[in-house]
Amino acid sequence: MVPSNIGYSLHEAFRHFRRNWSTVLGAIVTIFLSLFVIGMFVLGSVLVGNLVGNVEDRVTIQAFLSDNADKTAVEALQKKVDGWKYVESVSYKSKEEALKQYKETMSNRNAADAVAALDGENPVPASLVIKLSDPQDVEKVANRLVKDADFAKVADNSSNPSDSVQYGRETVERLFSVTYYLRIGAIVLVALLAFIAFVFINNTIRLAISARRREIAIMRLVGASNGFIRGPFMMEGLLEALFGSALAVATLNAVLAVVMPRLQNSLKFLSFDLPAHVLAGTYVGLIVIGMLLGMFGSMIAMRRYLKV
Repeated sequence: MVPSNIGYSLHEAFRHFRRNWSTVLGAIVTIFLSLFVIGMFVLGSVLVGNLVGNVEDRVTIQAFLSDNADKTAVEALQKKVDGWKYVESVSYKSKEEALKQYKETMSNRNAADAVAALDGENPVPASLVIKLSDPQDVEKVANRLVKDADFAKVADNSSNPSDSVQYGRETVERLFSVTYYLRIGAIVLVALLAFIAFVFINNTIRLAISARRREIAIMRLVGASNGFIRGPFMMEGLLEALFGSALAVATLNAVLAVVMPRLQNSLKFLSFDLPAHVLAGTYVGLIVIGMLLGMFGSMIAMRRYLKV
């Protein structure tokens, strides 16, 4: 709903800003803080989602094999598992590759001490590394593998194949649980902050209406239309929302410019890149949300207290 008298509405809105600057400032600050927190939480959720996605991509099943396992049987099992539902790929990791990876995951001193203690022996078993099309299905595939008779024949612990299957069950379950609660928390927080901003705009417009009731009554007596009367209040709500959302976007951009490089330097093994389209979409989304809050907050206040 666009005011029919834009020039007059702008003039009256700024006049009310000067007269009631403390109330207007409170509304702008509330919108700014609400949208800023929403923006931070949205971008934080994107970052966490990316990090979780990287971790999820690394969720694999390690099926440890006996040193005496028949090579033909292992190849047959690899081909069999590769055809299972939920399985994206199956690769063979030799004992030498497994030992090399073990050394790389430890510090230089610990690796040197551990290797020296082995006295030339390699106790790390070969394995089949199973990558999944969807990490959520890791337990289904792991349970199926444990029950598979062909795997039991070549497993590192043939008497209890479950001991030869490793996928970090507790870590995986905790990871998926954190992801779920983060998504729920993001939705609840965004809705709550949007509601707070909406209420504050509504109250600000209500106070503006109360302060100008006499003027509104005179305008009605001389035949002013409903659109003419409500124009300044609609414009006021839109301007408050625009100022608050613009301030939120500017502050958010400044914070990211300072914080992100420091995070990347401190945690170089993680990626804190935010794609340009994500930033642009978030900024535009905050401005649109702010404008919608301002518009609907004004409309509801006018319908309830202005009766137009």
